[in-house]
Amino acid sequence: MENEKEEKTFVVQKVQPALLGLMDGSVSTLAPIFAAAGLTARPIQAFYVGLAASLGAGISMGLAEALTDDGTITGRGGPWSRGFITGLGTAVGGMLHTLPFLIPNIRVALNIAYLVVGIELLLISYIRYRYMKAPLGKTVVQIIVGGAIVFFLGIYLGNMGAN
Repeated sequence: MENEKEEKTFVVQKVQPALLGLMDGSVSTLAPIFAAAGLTARPIQAFYVGLAASLGAGISMGLAEALTDDGTITGRGGPWSRGFITGLGTAVGGMLHTLPFLIPNIRVALNIAYLVVGIELLLISYIRYRYMKAPLGKTVVQIIVGGAIVFFLGIYLGNMGAN
């Protein structure tokens, strides 16, 4: 019984804020990065847009999580700990598909970034399945569809702006 309570506490206080951040960072930074890549065709510019979006989103999400719930009513743990975990998860989620844009060839950078996005979305789905007990098939569909909408929006806007 004690192990069950410890696992629930771990999920609520650590996994959930990390997953929230990872999901937000992975999805919210897609559109700006891929739009910048399409607009400029210069990977380093897309990298800096991704870096700014990832770090900015990490700070914003970390503060939002820390300032919205002190944990006393919900039992979700200390606000600054949750805020730090959420902010870090957000920044990491955004940076994973930003790093390929350090490669100077735009086509290679894009192809690697596409692959990284797919892996990120599958990882998020697995974490939801493993810790949040969500059905795997349903989770994969939800995460992939949501990510794909934002992903294609970024590509569309980047191509539209470049033409």
